[in-house]
Amino acid sequence: MTLDALLRIALGAVERAASIVRQRRPGVIVEKADRDLVSETDLSVERAVRAFLREQTPDIGFVGEEEGIGGGSSGSDLVWTLDPTDGTSNYVRGLPLCAISLALVDGASTVLGVIDLPFLDSRYRTVVGRGAYLGNTRLRTSRTRDLREAIVAVGEYATGNDAAKNLDRLALTQELALRVQRIRMLGTAALDLAWLAEGKVDAAVMLSNKPWDTLAGVLLAREAGAFVYGRSGESHDADSTATVACANEQLATEIVALITSLGLPSTS
Repeated sequence: MTLDALLRIALGAVERAASIVRQRRPGVIVEKADRDLVSETDLSVERAVRAFLREQTPDIGFVGEEEGIGGGSSGSDLVWTLDPTDGTSNYVRGLPLCAISLALVDGASTVLGVIDLPFLDSRYRTVVGRGAYLGNTRLRTSRTRDLREAIVAVGEYATGNDAAKNLDRLALTQELALRVQRIRMLGTAALDLAWLAEGKVDAAVMLSNKPWDTLAGVLLAREAGAFVYGRSGESHDADSTATVACANEQLATEIVALITSLGLPSTS
């Protein structure tokens, strides 16, 4: 199956997901871990998308944030990864900053991605080597090169057993606050990366992440011209545990150097 055909399927899957999010209330909300919420809608979206993709692409595996791995054939390296509602804490409070993020991964490389902001009427799409788009508009990152002029989105602080690692995040936030135009914590990695691709922010920094949070957004940002690295400046891929994405190489070099200078542990 061609990437064009797979992109059409991905867009169909995300359309189904967005309709569920827009038309339903969050429903029952539970803590799957300390202060880490999952809503009834999260589960409904993931099950609907999983079922649709299993029907359309039975040989491709699937990894969802809420219910894990399933499907696919032993001979295929292709896997769909889904965050059904990135920004659940925003969503359940009625804040419109949430996203549906679907990526197709071939081994450790993402080959296509779709991000939908269901309450902001925005749908982003990308195929490796073919650019990044919002609707039919091709995206380019901002031209900001001076860190002093940059708006930087930072990832959420941790909860549960990882909350002690917030000292690292606070240290980085403090150093960024001394240098950048403004810091934003929007509460969804997919939106951070989509807005980086669109030029609304100049960098997005997450000291921890899961693949379903970032894979579609990283490809979107790269195809729009962003430089994306892991914590120490290594190339970012599906196994990366941190994401440093910047509108250009100059910003990326400065932010990676700042993280390195703080001596933050690689496991945070």
